Amino acid sequence: MKLSTRGRYGLRAMIDLAIHDQGDYVTLGSIAQRQNISLNYLEHSFAALKNAGLIRGMSGSQGGYRLAAPPSDITIRQVLEVLEGDLSIVGADGSQEESPYARHVRKKVWDRMDEKIDEVLSGLTLADMAAEFSRLQP
Repeated sequence: MKLSTRGRYGLRAMIDLAIHDQGDYVTLGSIAQRQNISLNYLEHSFAALKNAGLIRGMSGSQGGYRLAAPPSDITIRQVLEVLEGDLSIVGADGSQEESPYARHVRKKVWDRMDEKIDEVLSGLTLADMAAEFSRLQP
């Protein structure tokens, strides 16, 4: 699995939002500036995140974005699934019958890799990432 820039940048932006969401809406422009990501690029990612219910947006001079739930309730997996789609290592191969070799490889390699990836992504929240980042800052 290789994550696209949409997933990588979107995750960084969501962690930034978790850090800077202090009860007020955070502008996408401020996130784009801090993360050195194109505002246009973030607008597309945040539209998907808003449609998925992970963030809320508000228009106007006091507008911006906020997390729709506490950062401790939003996993890294949830964010990446919205931005990337299916996170499986190997998609379905389309064949009706799986050969014994293919089944063996799937069970012993692909399924186990998917389990480990799920364990990591589901075990980390935006709050975890924000707290760790804050501890690393001087």
